[in-house]
Amino acid sequence: MTYIVAEPCVECKYTDCAAVCPVEAFHELPDRLLINPDTCIDCDACLPECPVEAIFSDMSIPEEYLPWLEINKEAENYPIISTKQPALYGPGCKGQPE
Repeated sequence: MTYIVAEPCVECKYTDCAAVCPVEAFHELPDRLLINPDTCIDCDACLPECPVEAIFSDMSIPEEYLPWLEINKEAENYPIISTKQPALYGPGCKGQPE
């Protein structure tokens, strides 16, 4: 089992999850994060840290986010992120504060 980041992260890019990951499995793109499935140790630390509920176990991912299993496999092609940074809050972010 591994965890993946799905579409709710796009344009939000909260990094609270990356800051608690003990194995630096998160990778950063300009508008989102991804989890490297080869690095993730299934520790569950990231799950409660995501304010937009964009992280799912590969065993319980909603059907509409199944394509994100493959998207997260590309994580290793992007820089590792392991610290908390300001959220992106882009125009498509559904978790943007009022």
